[in-house]
Amino acid sequence: MNSTIATRRGFLGAATAAVAGLLAPRMVFAQPMDPRVLKFNHTHTGEKLAIEYWRSGAYEPEGLGAINRLMRDFRTGDIHPIDPGLLDLLHDIKSVTETRAPFEIISAYRSPTTNTALNRHSNGVAKNSLHLKGMAIDVRLGDVSLKDLRRAALSTRRGGVGYYAGSNFVHVDTGRVRTW
Repeated sequence: MNSTIATRRGFLGAATAAVAGLLAPRMVFAQPMDPRVLKFNHTHTGEKLAIEYWRSGAYEPEGLGAINRLMRDFRTGDIHPIDPGLLDLLHDIKSVTETRAPFEIISAYRSPTTNTALNRHSNGVAKNSLHLKGMAIDVRLGDVSLKDLRRAALSTRRGGVGYYAGSNFVHVDTGRVRTW
């Protein structure tokens, strides 16, 4: 009799999980072993990059290095490591939006000198911005509306999402979850 109860509980648990899976919103995120490729156009330097940054369950050092160079502070030339979690977040946004366009980079890493100068001239630049740590990027996509890009970023439920319609970009970062 106990085996009947255990079997019934197992069936009910599996049935509940199946129904929950049907009712839950469908999110398409990177699978652990799938290769991850990102494409970028840097709006200030004109540089373009399409690169596989993850392969066979590991980050590719060459890919990360190329991304660090592309996302450097374009004002000073300073290079800083970009958080691989930020790249994974962009990859997930790419999957959700089903974009074929490259991410257009407005701003990625910012040196302390650049961030201080920008902070003096704009109240939209945080004094301790995550751009300083390589954990934030301001982007847009040529084939996705800004509102849909924002929605896709919010759907990941990871990090901060800032919506700057007037400046035509969305900010995403790997800090705590918050929106503005």
